[in-house]
Amino acid sequence: MTITCFIRYEIDPYARDEFVQYARGWGKVIPRCGADLIGYFAPHEGSATTAYGVYNIAALADYEAYRERLVADPLGQENYAFAKRERFIRREDRIFLGRVDI
Repeated sequence: MTITCFIRYEIDPYARDEFVQYARGWGKVIPRCGADLIGYFAPHEGSATTAYGVYNIAALADYEAYRERLVADPLGQENYAFAKRERFIRREDRIFLGRVDI
């Protein structure tokens, strides 16, 4: 069973461009580290502070190995440093969901 990780970000409403840059950085790293990236979603209409990242991973055990690769990846490290330096992410929450077959 595939697990889908939804990351909900609360971002600075004046730093949408920085979030987009951050999302594009993960677009290269996440697949290389072993997850199936569905995409990142930045504010467009409505809330200017809510953004999402969504990817699939085979199982929670695979998630742990994926996270280790992500943290060790040089581009991943640059992206983490960029977010820390620019401080455009105010909050980040992860939830893991399984698809309901209907």
